[in-house]
Amino acid sequence: MYRVLTINPGSTSTKIGVYDEETSIFDKTLYHSAEELKPFKRIADQYGLRRDAVLNALNEANIRIGTLHAVVGRGGILPPVESGTYGVNQRMIDYLHEPAEREHASNLGALIAREVADQAGLPAFIVDPVSVDEFEALARISGMPEIERRSLSHALNLKAAARRAARDLGKPYSVLNMVVVHMGGGISVSPHRQGRMIDVNQALDGTGPFSPERAGGLPIGDVMRMAFSGDYTYDQMFRKLIGHGGLVAHLGTNDAREVEARIAAGDEHARLVYQAMAYQIGKEVGAMSTVLHGQVDAIVLTGGLARSEILVGWIQERVGWIARVLIYPGEDELLAMAQGALRVLHGEEQARDF
Repeated sequence: MYRVLTINPGSTSTKIGVYDEETSIFDKTLYHSAEELKPFKRIADQYGLRRDAVLNALNEANIRIGTLHAVVGRGGILPPVESGTYGVNQRMIDYLHEPAEREHASNLGALIAREVADQAGLPAFIVDPVSVDEFEALARISGMPEIERRSLSHALNLKAAARRAARDLGKPYSVLNMVVVHMGGGISVSPHRQGRMIDVNQALDGTGPFSPERAGGLPIGDVMRMAFSGDYTYDQMFRKLIGHGGLVAHLGTNDAREVEARIAAGDEHARLVYQAMAYQIGKEVGAMSTVLHGQVDAIVLTGGLARSEILVGWIQERVGWIARVLIYPGEDELLAMAQGALRVLHGEEQARDF
């Protein structure tokens, strides 16, 4: 039996979990106040603070590092990589200290995992980072040669949900065609063909459906007129698209439970906006089904919003004719990370090199 520590840094918290095989024996969310984080000019500089918080939490729970077999950190914004479990090497560490793409809290996962693992001579891994790229050439072409369509998505949960669906369907992931939808603060819709994620809307920068916090695809001319109007700085405009878009812009909240409560109380505007989000998700599923030539074995809905019966119901009404709809509410990223390490520890796959 293998024991694995998983570490998932967020903007103001770090989630950790310890698994004996796939059974959770400990999990905790460590919160970092604005006052604690204020002295650090760069996100990468926070890793020492967060590493110590992880070690202290393990000590308090009487879990010794020596009892572990591996440590897994959340994959950050790396250059494009194939799906899989990657050993954390010096090249990855150097890149995440000085990322070419952008700073993001998830970049801390590999840094913390490597430091903790080194204390006991353990392997450190990341699993399916957001930059997983299995696109074919057709999927990369945009209408401007200067801008290439890129694969930046909720790859960890998309891949984990696809593998879970394959188990439930009783077939190998490598022979199935599925459209998998992660529905959280951002929304990723991806066609998976025979084990490869061959396209996805770029949820990180706002294409595809609008979501609780992101504006989604917009008429580019109108966006340009706003951006060059002089009324907004770059940062203000960026926040309108990512963080303050979607449900936040329309309804002032990113909490689907609050939206549903307003709908139940008779708020017709809230109902219209929420239904529009379901409409756009369904439309994107239809578009991604064409990537698979309509040969879809299942449509998979996952993420926090998959708990919403009303939202899922609206989506099913639009896409149920395409294929069977499987629903896996929530996003158990800590378990998905542990599973990636376990596949390597059990010899089911080899760890990849970055």
